[in-house]
Amino acid sequence: MKNILCFGDSNTYGYNPKNGSRYNVNTRWSGRLGNYHNVEEAGCNNRTAFCINPGGDNLTGIKVIPKYLKRNFDFLIIQIGINDLQTNYNASLKDFETGMNKFFYIINDYCPNSNVIILSPCEIQENILNSNFKFLFDEQSIEKSKKIFPIYEKIAQQHKYQLLDLNKITEVSKLDGLHYEASQHEIISKTILNLL
Repeated sequence: MKNILCFGDSNTYGYNPKNGSRYNVNTRWSGRLGNYHNVEEAGCNNRTAFCINPGGDNLTGIKVIPKYLKRNFDFLIIQIGINDLQTNYNASLKDFETGMNKFFYIINDYCPNSNVIILSPCEIQENILNSNFKFLFDEQSIEKSKKIFPIYEKIAQQHKYQLLDLNKITEVSKLDGLHYEASQHEIISKTILNLL
């Protein structure tokens, strides 16, 4: 069995778009991996990668991830970045690239020889504008989300990380345009298991 860290935002945490609850351990993708490996789940709702989250350090990935990297993991699976596109941060695509580079350089500094899998998030869908998240994301957020994959791709190539483009295997729920339904978590977990 491999020791695996799953670090990310609400889609790693297992946010259920139907009712805002957390999917159980056998439904969320990070929990499902635990049926086969030793998994530490470190997903957190509203976590950013690099934008300073007013909710505290635990919600700002670049500040909290070092405490996890002091432990030994065979694989680091990282799904983060979509919350940095929230309107209140006003991050341009250039800001996004700079911030994500800083985030992943921290990982590389702590764990230069680790196996890292980056999950490039699915594009935000228009129906988010009719959901409870319409106050956090706008049309510009949606457009930016369609242009961030090359940034993840460049980072993965630079550090020799594996990259999984979630847009190629699934899509976010039509309920809120941001999170995954249970069937989508199953697809993600199966695909990751094949990578491991």
